[in-house]
Amino acid sequence: MIPLLLGVSIVIFVVMRILPGDVAAAIASRGGEEEPTQADIDAIRIALNLDRPLVEQYWDWMSDALTLDFGKSLLTNDSINDDLMRRIPVSIELGIISMLIAWIIALPVGIISAIKQDTWMDYIGRSFAVSGLAMPTFWAGVLIILLLSRGFDWLPPLGYVGFFEDPLANLQQMIFPALALGHSLSATVARMTRSAMLEVLREDYITTARAKGLRERVVINRHALKNAMIPVITLAGFQIGLLIGGTVLIESIFTLPGMGRFLITALSVRDFPIIQAIVLLVTFAFAAVNLVIDILYGFLDPRIRYA
Repeated sequence: MIPLLLGVSIVIFVVMRILPGDVAAAIASRGGEEEPTQADIDAIRIALNLDRPLVEQYWDWMSDALTLDFGKSLLTNDSINDDLMRRIPVSIELGIISMLIAWIIALPVGIISAIKQDTWMDYIGRSFAVSGLAMPTFWAGVLIILLLSRGFDWLPPLGYVGFFEDPLANLQQMIFPALALGHSLSATVARMTRSAMLEVLREDYITTARAKGLRERVVINRHALKNAMIPVITLAGFQIGLLIGGTVLIESIFTLPGMGRFLITALSVRDFPIIQAIVLLVTFAFAAVNLVIDILYGFLDPRIRYA
């Protein structure tokens, strides 16, 4: 994880400096009718320490980031830590609800498709998976808004209300963006579950279990499903990246004040510290989740512990 975080921090730091545009010019142009002079832009660059060598800028930023101090926004001068503390819970809640929806839908669909292979139930499950893969999350979000507004003459409440302030209003705001994200994620999980289950159901120990007279439910739940879950759980780790990418657009569509919307705003004005902080935190979360998944392998399959 340490080399990964170090490599990502260097890449995002360098990329933000070579992209076209100048954040100092953007700041100088705010609130003024006249075109800023080069002297004004240079003065802002000096005030923000953007005139220093890149190595020194990276060292100062990384030294503070290691203490979880991500500095201040270049445009607003607000503490990035304070903004992140307000926005991270929104993105985490949206991600958890989306993953729950995806897995609640995908596991039964994948299992039934495998057990009822090449039947009408299998065809419906596979069609559902293909629709989720073919439909981008932002398009699903737009369709949900159109359906609610045109079909039911209703839209989720604007603004954001914390779960502990008003659970009902919070769920009204979160459930529909989570459905848009969960539908896309569930398609991949359903396909993987079906493939893994089909492979396991052809193994000799499944035939032996059936020959012993075990009920089909016991064979599926105790012998087949547990072994089929290893590749499915591996997929969950990769879905964290897809989930983060989906929240960027979904939060903008449903006006949720999460990290994705925060990142879009920062990118539009090239606010370096905010972008770097979000990318570094996302990388850490991605690496940490995959580490936990690696540990879970041993609980699912005892043979992995001894290997």
